[in-house]
Amino acid sequence: METSKKELNKSVKFISDSAAKIAESIMKVFKGKSEVVELILTTLFAKGHVLLEDVPGTGKTVLAKSLAKSIDSTFSRIQCTPDLMPADVTGSSIFYPKTQEFQFRSGPIMSSMVLVDELNRATPRTQSALLEAMAECQVSVDGNTYKLPEPFFLIATENPVESEGTFPLPEAQKDRFMMSLSIGYPDLENEAMIIESQRSIHHPIETIKPCITCEEILTCLNDIVDVHVDRGVLDYILQLVNTTRNDSLIKVGVSPRGAIALYKACQSYAAIHNRTYVVPDDVKTLVPYVFEKRIILNPDSLMKGYSNSEIIKRILDQQPVPNYSTK
Repeated sequence: METSKKELNKSVKFISDSAAKIAESIMKVFKGKSEVVELILTTLFAKGHVLLEDVPGTGKTVLAKSLAKSIDSTFSRIQCTPDLMPADVTGSSIFYPKTQEFQFRSGPIMSSMVLVDELNRATPRTQSALLEAMAECQVSVDGNTYKLPEPFFLIATENPVESEGTFPLPEAQKDRFMMSLSIGYPDLENEAMIIESQRSIHHPIETIKPCITCEEILTCLNDIVDVHVDRGVLDYILQLVNTTRNDSLIKVGVSPRGAIALYKACQSYAAIHNRTYVVPDDVKTLVPYVFEKRIILNPDSLMKGYSNSEIIKRILDQQPVPNYSTK
């Protein structure tokens, strides 16, 4: 038993050190948003995906590219438009007259790191092409199934300001994202550093060198499941989830998939902070990001001006923090 505990301590230390190296690498070009980077890495290590809801120009592409370069993985970007077809995302079978055979030509989804820019500009049919990839790490084309590279991490962006020419994300799509984040504008000091960094022939992102391999990332992903979650903390998660389903202001509460997402995210967050166990504060920190897109307020609540974030904060404030064990 003692050996197992030592092994877990060693694994968690490696996860924490790996996350710190990646964060340091990203922060060379993505200035002033260390908490966003931490949440992105929490999602990556928990085998989840992230939805970034923000205005253009806040560094979403820089963040995704710098992450891909830091872990020496393949990267692709999908620019969503109304005429984008599912085959443009997943790939398609092409007939070659020379061989008289159909051969699969992979689409941009077949990369370890995928940035889906302005997801809400794609039609529902194209949006649905991502569901299988996000849930099962595979795509099906012409009756054949193709596994995606590992690790597979998808960052989707959505512009909350523009509505013309967009298609609202269905609830099934939102539920596939482990977290929903907003980067926001940098402060003046960091924005000055961002501007100054552009005084170069090459973009600053070109200076980033891999600091960890994909194989090491996979090791982290596999070891995080051993992080201890006490029954008291698990009950705390379940109570928060159940409250969203019975709150009079909420029409649709958090699904079991959302509960699983919060559980896994807490394990990842604890490991990144070099802990072999989850504490209630981990849950309180992550709930707003995990629950934000998973609850739907009823019409009366919207008429009274309530927001998802306000309701989530109220639920957290009302729920007592449990006792827990670290073993």
